[in-house]
Amino acid sequence: MKFNKEHEWCKEENDVISIGISEYAIKQLGDITFIEMPEIGSNVSKGDSVAFVESVKAASDIYTPISGEIVSINEAIEDEPQKLNEDAYDNFIFKIKPSSITEIDELMSEDEYNKYLDSL
Repeated sequence: MKFNKEHEWCKEENDVISIGISEYAIKQLGDITFIEMPEIGSNVSKGDSVAFVESVKAASDIYTPISGEIVSINEAIEDEPQKLNEDAYDNFIFKIKPSSITEIDELMSEDEYNKYLDSL
């Protein structure tokens, strides 16, 4: 897994990247009550706001850590967004076919991300 400073994670699987939000982000948000998904087929650039979550504490944009085309969304969490609270890393939000796979190399490893969290 790779992470960005906005607390999204990426996992590569067969030339497609699954993207979700980290456990840290979910703890900060609290119980998630709503998620607005990105549109399948959208071409997005690294750093674009592509989705939106609401919780009992706050609302937050979800940014794409890499550029590419959105190829699927997790319909299960669209219907039951609280599933994100149950397991942040088993529940992706969307999948993207990257336009440049090298962008993943610019993201933080899990160890680097944990050190980043310690600095907050």
